[in-house]
Amino acid sequence: MTNDIKTLDERIDTLEMRIAYQDNTIETLNQTITAQWKQIDALTRKMAELGERLQEAEANAPGPANEPPPHY
Repeated sequence: MTNDIKTLDERIDTLEMRIAYQDNTIETLNQTITAQWKQIDALTRKMAELGERLQEAEANAPGPANEPPPHY
């Protein structure tokens, strides 16, 4: 009986250590994903801003717009 309790205690300790490690890993992954989403969001906003600036530049460009070259 004493041996069974000792074995059970060892198993519980092993499971508790494994859970602690998994909790740490999950938290690290969560922080990484959060940082990546912030970066993706910033890049998406920057792309939209650059697209708007390009459209403005094309609209305000001197000369004919979207005209085929003279050799056509």
